[in-house]
Amino acid sequence: MHSRFVSLAVAAAGALLVGCSADNTGPSQQAHVPRMALTALQSTTSYVIQGVGNKLPTNLAASISAAGGTLTTTIKQIGVALATSTDPDFQARASAIVGIQTVDQDLVVSWLDPNEQVIDAGETGDASGVTANGLGSAERFFNFQWAPKAIHAPEAWDLGARGTGVRVAVIDGGLNDTHVDLAGSVDVAHSTSFVPGFAFNQDRPCTPQPNCVTFSHATHVAGIIAAQANGIGTIGVAPGVTIIGVKALNGGSGSFGAVIQAIVYAATPINQGGAGANVINMSLGGAFFREKAGFAHLAAAISRATIYAYQQGVTVIASAGNSGVDIDHSANLIFVPAQSTDVIAVSATAPIGFGLGATNFANPASYTNFGQSAIDFAAPGGDAALASNANCTFALIPSGSITRPCFVFDFVISPGSLAPVNNVYFFAAGTSMAAPHVAAVAALIIEHHGGILSPASVAAFLRSSADDLGKPGNDDFYGMGFVNALRAVQ
Repeated sequence: MHSRFVSLAVAAAGALLVGCSADNTGPSQQAHVPRMALTALQSTTSYVIQGVGNKLPTNLAASISAAGGTLTTTIKQIGVALATSTDPDFQARASAIVGIQTVDQDLVVSWLDPNEQVIDAGETGDASGVTANGLGSAERFFNFQWAPKAIHAPEAWDLGARGTGVRVAVIDGGLNDTHVDLAGSVDVAHSTSFVPGFAFNQDRPCTPQPNCVTFSHATHVAGIIAAQANGIGTIGVAPGVTIIGVKALNGGSGSFGAVIQAIVYAATPINQGGAGANVINMSLGGAFFREKAGFAHLAAAISRATIYAYQQGVTVIASAGNSGVDIDHSANLIFVPAQSTDVIAVSATAPIGFGLGATNFANPASYTNFGQSAIDFAAPGGDAALASNANCTFALIPSGSITRPCFVFDFVISPGSLAPVNNVYFFAAGTSMAAPHVAAVAALIIEHHGGILSPASVAAFLRSSADDLGKPGNDDFYGMGFVNALRAVQ
């Protein structure tokens, strides 16, 4: 997903000065077009190798060596391997190995938009010790957490829904397991990184230093799912969920090979060396030309991984993309992983003028991709569509207030910083923010049904409980509906 973010940094305790460009003049109106930007291939070129029938031939390492390459990884569960070579004839030679179906250069692509707009929020405190009238109501920023309220999460919490015991893998960039709203909720032992030289909780830092706080896309996504009910900042839709951080991206970019490995690892049971996830969230994606053989083959390899996850009983959810594209009429493009096999694709909605009293939470976001052939469900994602430069003020809990441009409050607020800055929150907008709302509701459904539920059953419960908006049945923007956490657990 080529995500457009406009982010507001909020310190949970103390004053914070964000040394990135600030812009209080209102939302920019930009055309949304799918970007297919590729970074330069490394001098030692990596390759994705797919075996015939999801199986790899025996003695593959020797065969690859004879072809002029080095076998680096085998993903036996799906018949995929990774190799490197500096030999310009390697691809042709490796393709001739008996039992090999395709050999393609492993491209490093930008799965996330690197442009972020950050606004200093000034000084805030926390709400610990506040007497709560309900789960979430003691959180410092709960007054402008419109997104969980839009999908009736507080009513689901009243019924005891938390997502406790459900494991959600966040395949993304570096995820901050020490953030005050996530500490203790991340399974550090089974979190991992497929980016050489980086741990699962590290990412490329922003510049300039020393005053720039790195916005962590993964932490923001994880917070939407599982920020704890601790009276500090925000609350996630499923605050009892266990998060698994699986790093496949660095600075928003990553290889197909890393994403494939991440999916298979997340879906593999713990007793088989994997993460043992029940749900996988991928707030990432890219648009690729179908007719390009390399892209088509790499997309097929992603589908091998998502099919494997489905067969392991893991529900896979992905953002639909932020290009404003009608996927029904974009036959030359494929959006990965949103259109990968057995993946639930999520479009985004947002109010226009929440700070001014608007409650149209299911309004399709201006940037969201759409199309009956691709969209499964819609969920809150935020938007910058409000045509106003006015300021709005919200009360903080238990006291104080925050004043910002009104359009900012149409975004989704969540934890969003990397360690050692463990108390910073951001407003952000994108289908990246919509997907984790659905992942969290899926977790509530799995908890409600005893912790084990097939992906087909999860999808069926999501479908039967969603609000059928737009035209009846499958709809361009809403798919099978706008998710409803309350009905999902009734």
